[in-house]
Amino acid sequence: MAPKKLSTKRFRRDATAEGSNATPEFDSHRFRSAEHQQRFEAIKGWPFHRERRVQLRDDEYTDFQEEIARRRWALQVTPMAKFDPEIVLEFYANAWPTEEGVRDMHSWVRGQWIPLKQMPSASSWVTR
Repeated sequence: MAPKKLSTKRFRRDATAEGSNATPEFDSHRFRSAEHQQRFEAIKGWPFHRERRVQLRDDEYTDFQEEIARRRWALQVTPMAKFDPEIVLEFYANAWPTEEGVRDMHSWVRGQWIPLKQMPSASSWVTR
């Protein structure tokens, strides 16, 4: 028995179902889900308020300055000179909880997971 021949007819693909004009469900490189992408669109127009740089004199708040030095936080407490607002908005949109009561301790920015570190409680700042 001879094998069946495959049909030589070619079917035209529906351009709306596949192709360059089809839009993906969401941009998976930038967002964790379609809901996070919608959140980004909702907050896209929010204004940014730059961090205020605070310069302390050597004799001011010495306990506070010593704690920053002890924890090696000098870089963390120094505001950045420049930032990309779109990347900041992606971070916040992807950190937004999608379910009530569920808090992920990470966000997604440009294909990278960013851990959210919890800030120490106020009581841990008190030197003993």
